[in-house]
Amino acid sequence: MNTTITSKHFELTDSIKDYIYKLSDSLEKYSLDIISNRVVISYQDKKGKEKKKRIFEIDLTINVAKSNTIVISQKDKDLYAACDLAFSRMHKILRRYHDKINNKHATPSEEIISADILRDEALSLKEDEIVPMDLDLHKPLDIDEALERLKSSSQQFFVFNDKDLKMRVIYKRIDGKYGLY
Repeated sequence: MNTTITSKHFELTDSIKDYIYKLSDSLEKYSLDIISNRVVISYQDKKGKEKKKRIFEIDLTINVAKSNTIVISQKDKDLYAACDLAFSRMHKILRRYHDKINNKHATPSEEIISADILRDEALSLKEDEIVPMDLDLHKPLDIDEALERLKSSSQQFFVFNDKDLKMRVIYKRIDGKYGLY
């Protein structure tokens, strides 16, 4: 991983550089193909009502192969605290991306294969059968009839044609009442 550290408005010491290199090396534990890492540290004096405030801003940019560039900005009074916060946020993002790629919550392949075998066996035993049904969707319904059908079923909504042959939808609302479109 190529790490570049730059500073604006102040000079970097070796201890700060070593600290940032140590933090950026810790990002490699996620086994992602990190191409480059750029850290820009800027320093500002902000004048307030009572006294001057020193603020350090860390801009952390990481390029990961086959992914978007990740950019994090962090401000703090203490330079080391700003570095820690920025890198902890980056760890969180990279951990989520690593988990997404590796899909830790997927079902094991043996379960998928056994489920496919059981489904194929069930389909081979079943014969194709056509069951005739009487469709009454084309018949116009009264709103009261549609409401009774919805109440008697476990569905959330019911689509029907009313007496004026307009398509209507009656649905169950969260508050227990019924709505009509």
